[in-house]
Amino acid sequence: MNKKYEVLSPAGDLECLVSAVNFGADAVYLAGQQFGMRTASKNFDNDNLAKGIEYAHSKGVKVYITCNTLPRSSELAALPEFLQTAQSLGADAFIIADIGVMELAKKYAPNAEIHISTQAGIVNYATANAFYNMGAKRVVLARELSIPEIKEIRKNIPDDLEIEVFVHGAMCVSFSGRCLISSYMTGRDANRGDCAQPCRWKYHLYEENREGQYFPVEETEKGTFLYNSRDLCMIEHIPELLEAGVTSLKIEGRAKSAYYTSVITNAYSSAVRDYERMGSAYTLAPWIKAEVNKVSHREYNTGFFFGHEPGQVTGSGGYIREYDVAAVCEESGEEYNTITQRNKFYKGDILDVLPPSGRSFEVCAKQIKNEYGEEKESAPHAMEKLYLKTDVEIPKGAYLRKKRN
Repeated sequence: MNKKYEVLSPAGDLECLVSAVNFGADAVYLAGQQFGMRTASKNFDNDNLAKGIEYAHSKGVKVYITCNTLPRSSELAALPEFLQTAQSLGADAFIIADIGVMELAKKYAPNAEIHISTQAGIVNYATANAFYNMGAKRVVLARELSIPEIKEIRKNIPDDLEIEVFVHGAMCVSFSGRCLISSYMTGRDANRGDCAQPCRWKYHLYEENREGQYFPVEETEKGTFLYNSRDLCMIEHIPELLEAGVTSLKIEGRAKSAYYTSVITNAYSSAVRDYERMGSAYTLAPWIKAEVNKVSHREYNTGFFFGHEPGQVTGSGGYIREYDVAAVCEESGEEYNTITQRNKFYKGDILDVLPPSGRSFEVCAKQIKNEYGEEKESAPHAMEKLYLKTDVEIPKGAYLRKKRN
């Protein structure tokens, strides 16, 4: 099958990278120990970066390195070595927001592509063309653009300038991530990868003449979350995105788990591959639509792609969570599958199975044995090695999930 479009997945650590590759990503993006916009994730030292790039390339998957902070002058001395090392290890591209960093990348890592980060706030074709003329291979458009605006940009830029857009994950309350709330309130600079996410916090109103008394500004009894944005989800709109001229569909989530990466990557990859195969006859398979609700998420919307939608979740700062990971299959077997337990489940439970790069299906946990061959009525111990008997063989690397009551 000739793949025309790219599903780009986040990798906060080596486990997430392997998961993204195994569950259908065409490319992954990640950060080294410096200059990346996610200090909360583990990120990659040079040893793990080498391992990750080697593994991804062995599967035909590209690796893009985020170099999208806005570095201060005192940090620039470390940048040439960082760029040279990442290029020597096989980085396919750098994701860059700063023009000075871009010039240094062209000098010290000339063999890697330059992708312009969404942090640059590209909202028109003139800016896209300017970056192209400076050497960019791809532009990651601002999240605030609509489908018609993306079409207009595509019509007015060179055919070989690629367009990337975010299609799934957390949304920032500020334009293109240019937020100062965290810096003001906590001293942690969002533009240097260290956002404390104060937009998710719960706020109250105080009356200045009544010291120590507050008056809740409430949507519900839980209080009001003034800035707490919904999560983006475009799984139902793959044709509109691709027909607008988008090259790469980007999933947010470098601070998320390997499970999240696996599920969302598999959903978008499956949808895109179906679209490539079916063309105008494409319809979203119901099982794919269901998958995006099997990870923890805030209420979904489609961001700015179709104009203004209600953007904030005002009643809660938390997540919707409908499923728990019960286990991961370590080895498949005709009679017993070897699994590692993650959350408690019972003999007789119906488990939802997500295989690597495939369609989910259900099995019944007919029998559970521990490593001593003893039968168990439940699996209560985290990370315990167990043997699970089911009617259907479970593929190695599959996640077993249990729906919450």
